[in-house]
Amino acid sequence: MSKLIKNELTKIFKKKSIYITLLVVLAFVILTNCIYKFFYHNTNSYLYSDNYIKYTKEELAKLDPNKPSDTKMYIDLKTQVEIFDLGQRFEEDSWQRQILGEKISTHVTEKNTYLYGEERNQEKVQEMETKINQILEKLEQDDWKYFAQEELQQAEESLKNLEEQKTNTQDKQELQSLESSIENSKIDREVAKYRIDKDIKYANDYKNDALRRYQSEAKSIVAMESTKQELKYEEQKEYNNSLEKREINKYIIENNVDINKSNNVRGILQNLFNEYGLFIIVMIIMIAGTIVSEEFNKGTIKLLLVKPYSRNKILLSKFITIFIMIIFSIIAIIMMELLVGGIIFGLDSLSIPVLQYNFNTQCLESMHIFTYLGIQIITQLPKLILLATLAFACSTLFTNSALAIAIPLLGYMSVDVINMLVIQYKVQFMKFFVSMNWDFQEYLFGNLPKMEGMTMGFSAIMCILYFMVMVITTFVTFKKKNIKNI
Repeated sequence: MSKLIKNELTKIFKKKSIYITLLVVLAFVILTNCIYKFFYHNTNSYLYSDNYIKYTKEELAKLDPNKPSDTKMYIDLKTQVEIFDLGQRFEEDSWQRQILGEKISTHVTEKNTYLYGEERNQEKVQEMETKINQILEKLEQDDWKYFAQEELQQAEESLKNLEEQKTNTQDKQELQSLESSIENSKIDREVAKYRIDKDIKYANDYKNDALRRYQSEAKSIVAMESTKQELKYEEQKEYNNSLEKREINKYIIENNVDINKSNNVRGILQNLFNEYGLFIIVMIIMIAGTIVSEEFNKGTIKLLLVKPYSRNKILLSKFITIFIMIIFSIIAIIMMELLVGGIIFGLDSLSIPVLQYNFNTQCLESMHIFTYLGIQIITQLPKLILLATLAFACSTLFTNSALAIAIPLLGYMSVDVINMLVIQYKVQFMKFFVSMNWDFQEYLFGNLPKMEGMTMGFSAIMCILYFMVMVITTFVTFKKKNIKNI
């Protein structure tokens, strides 16, 4: 058996196609890393683009503030232009630019309303201009803590007012609404405290991104919990997703580690099967789809069958070779990424842990990137094995390499659409379909599967059944195949 497997591996590595495929994959790995290095930017701009402002100014010039039908639009556009012009005082990547619109837009809107609206009031205009100038002064003094303290104070005042309202309210529906508002104010207060205690200056960086995500996900959780009703299955999945993101971003804030960063070697390896999964599958299908059919097309099957081995042993050696090539393909791409990514980014990011929220233990689990990668490979193996087995079966049944490659590839490219439609329309009998069961990643760490009622045991049984049907059909067909006329 080992001699047959060695012979099959030798034949594979004598083909030019395998090296061409590897070179194409290497080129894509280089391209991917270059894109992440030189073109990937995580920007969160709170000001308007130059093109948008140019268009806004053109529209503004067409409006008459003294015409009642134009007044509201004029005030809105005038406010946007003024905020943009004020932002030009500061550097594009400055923290001042990041918060300018948020801190000043209300005052600018009020100023323009009193200036151009129905109830014009010059005294109020002066009052708003004074407030705007005070904010600009703090921005120019680089006093970011002033705004952080202001946010904390506003959150505490809001919380105090809401709790007072709660004590004076008897209506159950209003109480429920107040409780949600109180929890949201507590989140705002917590975020403001984090900013001050962790010395997180306003900026376009991972710390501020984590604060925003934490605040957003925490409020989403409050909204879902405030319904006081049992969540539907899809809602529960959404709730779990928000819970995981909240805890991961809380970890980033408290430990000052950029876990979410994707434009480095660790980030790309963490998403290995999203980045390079198609190339792994194409390589495997090309090998599995030609390993038998080429023997028939070239007539070398006769030379193979005259050797002192049974047909089952010959076919089994080819099948085992495919498994070896699955592992080879994954390792080859990992090594390419480590080599290319190491040159472009360096390998320092590999020391950053991967975090996963375990819904069974309700806590975060930290692991090394290679541990996580190993888990990912194990959960993806059923999909890779089943696609390779399908290509192998087609190669044996039809003895046509093009057909044996096309069928699994077309099937793989259509499964995402099929799965989406099945989930959207809740087609229960389709949970027996292979593509609904071959990705075991969704069962990790207590996650909910695609459809309600599915379990890891169920998916394992379905994958084994599909695998056995294809393997038995392939071996029976090959054993009975007539090769006299080949």
